[in-house]
Amino acid sequence: MIAFIVRRLWQAILIMLVMSLLVFMGVFVIGNPVDVLISPDATQEIRDRVIAQYGLDLPVWQQYLQFMNNLLHGDLGRSFVYNMPVAELIASRLPATAELALTAVFMASLIGIPLGIYAGYKPDSWGSKTIMALSILGFSVPTFWIGLMLIMVFAVQLGIMPAGGRGETVSVFGVPLSFLTIDGLHHLALPAINLSLFKLSLMIRLAASGTREIMLTDTIKFARAAGINERTILRRHVLRLISIPLVTVFGLELGSTVAFAVVTETIYSWPGLGKLIIDSITSLDRPVMVAYLMLVSLLFITINLIVDLSYALLDPRMRQEASK
Repeated sequence: MIAFIVRRLWQAILIMLVMSLLVFMGVFVIGNPVDVLISPDATQEIRDRVIAQYGLDLPVWQQYLQFMNNLLHGDLGRSFVYNMPVAELIASRLPATAELALTAVFMASLIGIPLGIYAGYKPDSWGSKTIMALSILGFSVPTFWIGLMLIMVFAVQLGIMPAGGRGETVSVFGVPLSFLTIDGLHHLALPAINLSLFKLSLMIRLAASGTREIMLTDTIKFARAAGINERTILRRHVLRLISIPLVTVFGLELGSTVAFAVVTETIYSWPGLGKLIIDSITSLDRPVMVAYLMLVSLLFITINLIVDLSYALLDPRMRQEASK
């Protein structure tokens, strides 16, 4: 297992190096931040001074080497727009996005997996067909439209839920959290529901297909022949056998939810990373854009490593293969 972990960590370092180059070069070709930072009426002397101050007059390869050197020392640069360290800026927005993403994914898992198992266990029942039909809506209806409809119904028409913002928070070890207050829960509910619908549909269909496939195997036939009741079969055999693909999807969806909650955060004015990256793209705030994309890359690599380790814990064959 140690050799397996070391090998994966080495692969992760190589991937991060490649991603850093691709991200930096990709962001570099997007516009000229000087046009946003400096007033069109500024003199050429002021323009030259600002360009030199941010190192924008250096060749691309020198800017990249400078960025990597700063990154190795834990410096993600300084925001052009907010005039503060990017690390502090991201750290101030990350708790809001993490809270929203975790709530959405756990909500989708807690509801979607039992519904999917039921749909796969009784595929011909009207309840199963209803669940599978409704799951299609999660894939088909655009997220932004669902978000707007939720605001229209619950915030505008009924007036029982807030239309945006994060609400009241409680600081726990310096981290502001919304779900610990009533007002915060009211503000968290609609964006979390909106963000979880696609994940909910995915969990339902994955759990349903896995359950249906396993119910037809000899393992279940022998368990029934041995007199094991259906509830025990579902808990000990079915849920355990479908856990590996569910762990994979849970990890990847958690990463994608954190990385791509842009639409939901924009609709509900949720003060997280998604709204920050949109504002940064608009203002061509390169340090924030690069740092955000690097964070997303690191997030996916870390989640993939955790998922692989979870495989080894859930499947003995993976442990044997890793030990070779």
